Amino acid sequence: MTEMKTKSNEGDVITFIRSIDHPKRMEDALFLLDMMRKATGEEPKMWGKDIVGYGSYHYVYESGREGDWFLAGFSPRKQRMSVYIMDGFKEYGALLNKLGKYKTGKSCLYINKMEDVDTAVLEELVRVSADQVREKHG
Repeated sequence: MTEMKTKSNEGDVITFIRSIDHPKRMEDALFLLDMMRKATGEEPKMWGKDIVGYGSYHYVYESGREGDWFLAGFSPRKQRMSVYIMDGFKEYGALLNKLGKYKTGKSCLYINKMEDVDTAVLEELVRVSADQVREKHG
């Protein structure tokens, strides 16, 4: 079994957010801090050194690899904000069509600034995805 490097820890979320050099990225992180708490019903925790995650679930892949991960989260990266939608985007085309300006990776939304997206749609996307992950992983 391969051990995952990024794990939940006792790092202080507010200290982390206040350490962000980019003022707009810090403002957006403070917005996401509360919005994702509301959407997931979970309290934020640090995962690794630069990810704020909400809740957790245990996964096991067919390969035997297993671990724990967060339901939803974000990381204020240098280029843009990364918002983690752990359920992926396959089932969320209708919401994504209303979201605004973003790019995606496998389970990441990349957002330059919160003004680029409809934050109510983003909150709904986080809520629905977190609920789906809970349902799938118990």
